[in-house]
Amino acid sequence: MTSTAQLHAESLTVSVPGRTLIEALDLSLHAGEFLAVLGQNGSGKSLCMMTLCGLRPAAGGRVLLSDQPIDSIDRAAIARKLSLLPQISEDIFPSTVLDTALIGRYPHIGRYSWESPQDRSIALRSLQIVDLEGLADRDVLTLSGGERQRLAVAQVLTQQPDIFLLDEPTNHLDPQHQIDVMRVFRQRADDGACVAAALHDVNLASRFADRCLLLFGDGRWRLGKCDDVLEESTLTELYGTPMERVQWRENSLFIATAS
Repeated sequence: MTSTAQLHAESLTVSVPGRTLIEALDLSLHAGEFLAVLGQNGSGKSLCMMTLCGLRPAAGGRVLLSDQPIDSIDRAAIARKLSLLPQISEDIFPSTVLDTALIGRYPHIGRYSWESPQDRSIALRSLQIVDLEGLADRDVLTLSGGERQRLAVAQVLTQQPDIFLLDEPTNHLDPQHQIDVMRVFRQRADDGACVAAALHDVNLASRFADRCLLLFGDGRWRLGKCDDVLEESTLTELYGTPMERVQWRENSLFIATAS
């Protein structure tokens, strides 16, 4: 992938009734980078993702996709460039694992067309990447929580966008699959995609991301390279509990200590 697509937030403000969560955020996502978004529950991580992809109006400022206001772009055109992995995926009707993954191809298929063999091949490859290739014919309603999360990842991979917005992509996953999924999106960034992921694990952010956006939940935010913003004092304020850096082999780990 050699895309140069970018997503920009200009003076973006995200609010809920009676409270400003993010105030005047200036952010540019560049091709080839992985941004981690960190903060407490309720700090605005999910709402930030929803606003960046144009599914929620901003309280102030604007979002630009490829230098165009995102609210002026057709949703199908947006979906060909940008995908959102929501925090929760709901299945109302029975469907196979493969058919659910194929939903990611819909932005690329004509209104009156069916999936092509190439579309099915892309979906099957995505299932293989997340270790679900053996479950392609299973009913999605029979999957475990972790399997369903991996299927959601396969669906956005099948979409093949230039920009991935991921809301807790490691939700419900065991440690091995957490690492596997983060490696997949790190590779996508290395191949030229833009990746932004809301995470709860500081150590995953430190290991895989290039930059971090810290959301304090009161309008304040801090953006910078991981090595610059992931500091004990800053993380202690961010999470409201003491955070300590410990050395492990050649790396640093962050742990929450008793207050």
